[in-house]
Amino acid sequence: MALGKRATAEFFGTFWLVFGGCGAAVLSAAFPDLRIGFAGVALAFGLTVLTTC
Repeated sequence: MALGKRATAEFFGTFWLVFGGCGAAVLSAAFPDLRIGFAGVALAFGLTVLTTC
């Protein structure tokens, strides 16, 4: 596989993980009324890893 394709796949995978997982953590900290909590953040990270595989 070409280096460009691997780099693009790595970029999108990392973007999705940061957007989904870290975004949920930021929302949980910034808006406690949403009640995402630890389980919601863990679920968000788990689902983003699941969807990137």
